[in-house]
Amino acid sequence: MCRLFGLSSAPRRAHATFWLLDAPDSLSRQSHREPDGTGLGYFAADGTPRVDKAPIAAYQDRAFAQEARQEESATFLAHVRFASTGSLDTRNTHPFEQDGRLFAHNGVIEGLDKLDDHLGEDRSLVQGDTDSERFFALITRETHKHDGDASAGIEQAARWIAGNLPVYALNLILITSDELWALRYPDTHDLYVLERQAGGQYGSRHLDHSGSHGRMRIHSERLADHPAVVVASERMDDNPHWREMQPGELLHVGPDLRTTHRMILPDAPAHQLSLNDLRPDAAASQNAT
Repeated sequence: MCRLFGLSSAPRRAHATFWLLDAPDSLSRQSHREPDGTGLGYFAADGTPRVDKAPIAAYQDRAFAQEARQEESATFLAHVRFASTGSLDTRNTHPFEQDGRLFAHNGVIEGLDKLDDHLGEDRSLVQGDTDSERFFALITRETHKHDGDASAGIEQAARWIAGNLPVYALNLILITSDELWALRYPDTHDLYVLERQAGGQYGSRHLDHSGSHGRMRIHSERLADHPAVVVASERMDDNPHWREMQPGELLHVGPDLRTTHRMILPDAPAHQLSLNDLRPDAAASQNAT
């Protein structure tokens, strides 16, 4: 499945180094499917969103994804893609940017013709072919309808999709320059949150997180001295305070690192998909290790 990682140290900006494909030897294991794209989103000091991403369709792309990327931001969003919808090119690689927000998604949504009809003229927000970017466009529209309230935008968009389209998973992370949102829905894929004190559980450590199977590593010396909130598809270190988000839970991390969470989708999707319902390529993308 796709890997999601989000971090907020707001209001302080943190230097962080990302290896979106760490431990390249692991990519040669025949039991593991190779990723189809990697991306990193963050914000410049003036609040301008920045996205550094590439598909993995050639050796040069894989080398690009394995390079260390050091950036400074109060919020970060990283994604490793296993393609389920859309070709392997940059426009289909996460994160996506709309209206100064950055977004990444892990899951599958079907019935895209119906979603396109529902989007109407807002379909113009979508530059690629993915279900994920269409989902983001619906969030963007609903956020605008609710006077810039992204929590309401996510809730309304996710509720419409859950009630009207076949859904495998809607796990997402969305960030602005000083806020972060995460949704886990339904219980298909895990999503974890860590409210990390300065220095971590031992009080003096840098942040140093590593995902399984050589997918994604993040290091930040600055977070030895400052707290942060981290959201990820898996527990990425031995800190005992990782908490698994509940299915249907929407997490919001404010500009002061204060977290709130609400149950916005207490019921299962109206049309819940299983792996057996998915096209072979989509099923492989959700079952990749």
